[in-house]
Amino acid sequence: MKLLMVGAGAIGGYFGARLLEKGEDVTFLVREGRRKQLEKTGLHVDSIHGDIHVEPKLIEAGDHLKEPFDAVLLSTKAYQLDDAMEDIKPYVGKETMVIPLLNGVAHKDKLISVLGEERVLGGLCFVEATLNAEGHIVQRSSIHKLLFGERSGEKSERVRALEACFSGTKSSFVLSKNIMSDMWKKYLFISTLAGVTSLFRSPIGPIREDPLGSETIRKTIHEAASIMQKLNAPLPEGVEDGIWDNIHSIEPTMKSSLQRDMEKGLSVEGDHFFGYLLEKAEEQRISAPTLKTIYANVRVYEQQ
Repeated sequence: MKLLMVGAGAIGGYFGARLLEKGEDVTFLVREGRRKQLEKTGLHVDSIHGDIHVEPKLIEAGDHLKEPFDAVLLSTKAYQLDDAMEDIKPYVGKETMVIPLLNGVAHKDKLISVLGEERVLGGLCFVEATLNAEGHIVQRSSIHKLLFGERSGEKSERVRALEACFSGTKSSFVLSKNIMSDMWKKYLFISTLAGVTSLFRSPIGPIREDPLGSETIRKTIHEAASIMQKLNAPLPEGVEDGIWDNIHSIEPTMKSSLQRDMEKGLSVEGDHFFGYLLEKAEEQRISAPTLKTIYANVRVYEQQ
């Protein structure tokens, strides 16, 4: 199966490298600067699950290829999505599966409108990874899971083929029977983690150990879950307690990718995470003061 990984940063580079390590046919669609860097140094992963150094196949937008890819995995940030959709159009055929790994849910309708209902699957990932100054991927957490599946929940022939392709890697690729529910749960989890760690400028451990920090976590979960439930999101009963337990089960040193991007002075996904939820809260007349404070913090950062 021919795979195209859109992006070779912390997310795309990590999971793409794991597939290459196994021996799968993976090509990375990257920008000019990243291409030059990877052609010079190769793709390096420094991970507690095993280091990798591979020489990846690379293309840039506009490069001509004879055949489309069987599957395209989108590992871009939300603010890069519009450009990414245009970049991948020449590489998407009638049978191509597109698997977005973005956080949140707002991107789903955009992808469907541009690429077609039948091509877009559901997807998400859990991994704490970052790029260091040399462009190497550094991954230091036990979590490195990627979920995918038909949005309908069907275990179709094509996702079974993907499951076979993804199996046997050193990271966890999981075929989900209810990927839309998984995506909403991830949205609730990451909105909470990204929200509080960026607000307090701290890993999650000290926040949850402080009484006021712990209260902020609980309020963030409740406000976000209330908005999502009003949108008829397929969240299970007891989801708030489940997210609370998840937040308390991760390593105390865990930071969100949004927080790491803020520490590097990079663009962040504030609108995609929090702006979307607050827009829906206003439509539903739901009070969300904690989320407003989190969003204000992100907006002030962006203005600076």
